[in-house]
Amino acid sequence: MKYPRLLVTLLVLLPLEAASPQPVRARKAMVVSREDHATRAGLRVLEQGGNAVDAAVAVGFALAVTHPAAGNLGGGGFMLIRFADGRTTFLDFRERAPERATRDVYLDAADKPTEDSRIGYRAAGVPGTVRGLEYAHRKYGRRPWGELVQPAVDLAAKGFPVSWGLSQSLQAKLLARFPESRRTFQRDGRYYEMGEKLVQPDLGATLARIARLGSRDFYEGETARRLAQDMARNGGLITAADLKQYEVAERTPLKGSYRGYELITAPPPSSGGTGVLHMLQVLEGSGYEKTGAGSAATIHYLTETMRRFYADRARYFGDPDFVKVPAPALLSPAYAAGRRVSIRPDRATPSAEISAGPLPPAESSETTHYSVVDAEGNAAAVTYTLNGGYGAGVTATGLGFLLNNEMNDFAVTPNESNAVQPRKRPLSSMTPTIVTRDGRLYLVLGSPGGFTIINTVLLVLLNVLDFGMEAQQAVDWPRFHHQWMPDELKLEKSGFSPDTVELLRARGHQVRIDGQQGDVAAIQVQDGWLLGAADPRGEGTARGY
Repeated sequence: MKYPRLLVTLLVLLPLEAASPQPVRARKAMVVSREDHATRAGLRVLEQGGNAVDAAVAVGFALAVTHPAAGNLGGGGFMLIRFADGRTTFLDFRERAPERATRDVYLDAADKPTEDSRIGYRAAGVPGTVRGLEYAHRKYGRRPWGELVQPAVDLAAKGFPVSWGLSQSLQAKLLARFPESRRTFQRDGRYYEMGEKLVQPDLGATLARIARLGSRDFYEGETARRLAQDMARNGGLITAADLKQYEVAERTPLKGSYRGYELITAPPPSSGGTGVLHMLQVLEGSGYEKTGAGSAATIHYLTETMRRFYADRARYFGDPDFVKVPAPALLSPAYAAGRRVSIRPDRATPSAEISAGPLPPAESSETTHYSVVDAEGNAAAVTYTLNGGYGAGVTATGLGFLLNNEMNDFAVTPNESNAVQPRKRPLSSMTPTIVTRDGRLYLVLGSPGGFTIINTVLLVLLNVLDFGMEAQQAVDWPRFHHQWMPDELKLEKSGFSPDTVELLRARGHQVRIDGQQGDVAAIQVQDGWLLGAADPRGEGTARGY
């Protein structure tokens, strides 16, 4: 029997919806993160009277031990906070370029990019995580600092059982290139198997100093001294002065509205918040949702919206402390209307016909996000990263933590707003986001995924706000991504029927079936319950009370 095309599409998508597990439900507080030991650490802080910021600090340090591909001391990120009384703030602890970084530092004699921005000591920007988490705690937390770091100290010093996913991840070829990383994470070739304990004594000692002395140790004390010496021995750019001068930037979050909901999200140097708000403006009033979640018509319209924003992203974004980012213009209703009318409902617009600046650099997908809501209704959404999986591949000698390769997030060819410059923060896609309804907390979410982060957050938001899905179903739903260049529509490898793919190709889309996209950690507030949704694409967990 030959089924109609629409029915075939629905038949393929419905089993995914039916298979979605129930979210974790709790009345008072919730933590969702990439790794269960970290989730538990955050929950214990909440149970002991800590607030959302306290729990976010504990989770961040714990992930630095249990999720070394992205959790970190040697990287940076963003924390978005909404307090129960409606106040909001955004903490930018993104890495900064060292003073010795120049516009052409990663070009060879023929002006061709080298691998130095991606691999090895020269790839590292000045880390911001330790100072960022301490800044958050000092200004907005309430539990003792040492109490928040201690779970991470214990996990590093005493060890924890390696999961299947971690056992496979730790076999990364990048780690094997550097003796200290090979020793620390691969036992010089005797790879960890699932269930074995990973003990990290050097990292435990570093964390113990941070627990006792605070970020002063990392930026001015023993850890800073040893890190600067390691950099000098291995040709790195970071000096003791760079570490001492690092500062957190507290910024005003971006805010916007969509169909009666208020969104609070990341300002520049993230391009993510502007992107989500702009694309929602394009979508509002378009009627795109009438063809239903998962239909070829809906995917087409969303893809065309994504394509246009990513063209703008390539041209306009950089560190707002160094360049003027035209976020107000990009978020104006007139600009969104112009983008909306340029979308054809029946045909893809070739990316070459959409004007924008030079191509952006590649951005790694290895980041992590976690979400926290406490018993008082305060919420924290944190996305932080080493950039690439295991960052630059380098473990700081005797200190136990990996260094970021965040310098690769600058435009290596020096002709853009995002060019390398001392103390500058590289452009990011990280998009921690909080949604309210009628002045009350409604949704907290974010995701890793490099370039795909913005579209992942957008799709989960639309699944909840436009298609009426609960958080877990919205997180489980299949995802897709278009970033202007290369001109291709990436679909996750499961969840889209051959018939849907055929319809998209008939509209002119260059479709590529790819792997998985994102690893969302979301919390939804509904009818007095907190619904915690961890992404089945990873090993995340949600826990509450």
